[in-house]
Amino acid sequence: MASPQRVHVTHTYTSDPATVFEKLAEHENLGPVFGAKITRVCDGDTSRNGAGSTRTLKIGPLPAFQETTTRAEPNSLIEYKISKGSPLSGHWGVQKLTPTPEGGTTLDYTIGFDMPIPGMAALVGKVLSSNIKKGLGKLAP
Repeated sequence: MASPQRVHVTHTYTSDPATVFEKLAEHENLGPVFGAKITRVCDGDTSRNGAGSTRTLKIGPLPAFQETTTRAEPNSLIEYKISKGSPLSGHWGVQKLTPTPEGGTTLDYTIGFDMPIPGMAALVGKVLSSNIKKGLGKLAP
């Protein structure tokens, strides 16, 4: 998963991994995290939010694009990639959930991508990192 730009955010929840996974996996819940309008395009191959499930994201004046879940391991891992319509190239996201000793969950979230316009990937990365850091706390306690 090599991409020139990386966004890495960690967040600790008091909620257990099953609760956090459920919130992260449900596409419509992610609007406040990304500061985007999110619409489900289709359910996954074997479950609603599993591999193959796809969402459309619309962020401000930018053109809408689609992300597709490529791997979902209940309560521990979600991986996705942009599958249609984005100026970002090589985009992927990995959300790893680890239980804490106190019964909560630590989310380790990494996104990689590039852009053809020099310097734009770094700018997008800063905005994305800021939005995600602000939004993750809204997802679950």
